[in-house]
Amino acid sequence: MEDQGVSAVIDIGTNTFNLLIANRSKSGLTIIESHKVAVSLGMGGINEGVLADDAIQRALDAFEKFRGILLNYPVVQPILIATSAVRDAKNATEFTAAIFDRFAWSVTVVSGMKEAELIYKGVGLCYDFKEHTLIMDIGGGSTEFIEANNEGICSEVSLNIGVSRLYQGFSVNDPFTAKDVLQIESFLDERSMGFFSDKSIPALLGSSGTFETFYELMYKKPFPKSNKIVELGLESFTKMLDELIYSSLEERNKNEFIIPIRKKMAPFAAVKTRWVLRKIKPKRILISPFSLKEGVLA
Repeated sequence: MEDQGVSAVIDIGTNTFNLLIANRSKSGLTIIESHKVAVSLGMGGINEGVLADDAIQRALDAFEKFRGILLNYPVVQPILIATSAVRDAKNATEFTAAIFDRFAWSVTVVSGMKEAELIYKGVGLCYDFKEHTLIMDIGGGSTEFIEANNEGICSEVSLNIGVSRLYQGFSVNDPFTAKDVLQIESFLDERSMGFFSDKSIPALLGSSGTFETFYELMYKKPFPKSNKIVELGLESFTKMLDELIYSSLEERNKNEFIIPIRKKMAPFAAVKTRWVLRKIKPKRILISPFSLKEGVLA
């Protein structure tokens, strides 16, 4: 990694926007500051392929907040990366044009496979892939799966099964019934494009985001701020997923370890994660604090 000095990335996610300011050098990536804003860009339109007007306004408000932070780094021009909600939106061009007109920031809209590649690069900054591993990035619009080992990527896929799509696409009970869960799992089976056929992978590695919430639910404390991989106990992890799947919205609203944007969608994320566990039967559960935004700087 060449010495590039201070750089900034804005990850325009379907649920959350992330601003990362970091120093790139030959020794690696040093995080200067990191901020996230719950935008819900995909709410109200992702399954119809549009960005809703109120979602666009929330996005512009988030960019205003980020611009205020970036005033402290006057020579830094942020790299903006947009993913599932924007790449599938019929009005994506109008959205990116509005950002350029207001902030003079260009947006790069990446494909699902490019998104997977960037996630892999981000995780690779803190993980050595000595073990055969499946990276899972839960996502709001899409979910990326990257199967990798010490020789590189074995297979990868980007599926439109993000939690915002699931939340807006299913009519479910509160809390979930067994029938609700079965309905979601059947949908996941249909949309997985055979990716999980005959896969047995010893390590499942979640890349930041919702997996950090999983950690906080298990240990009742904030996810550690570091560049180290965190391992979770498999039995405790599975028990937490089961409890989260069948929790009520009232219970989640009272839980300080579930951030507001995830309170409604968390059971969908838990169903999907448990479904993956049953597919690949891992022996270890890992979390990487690095993901797409770090991969952009890698």
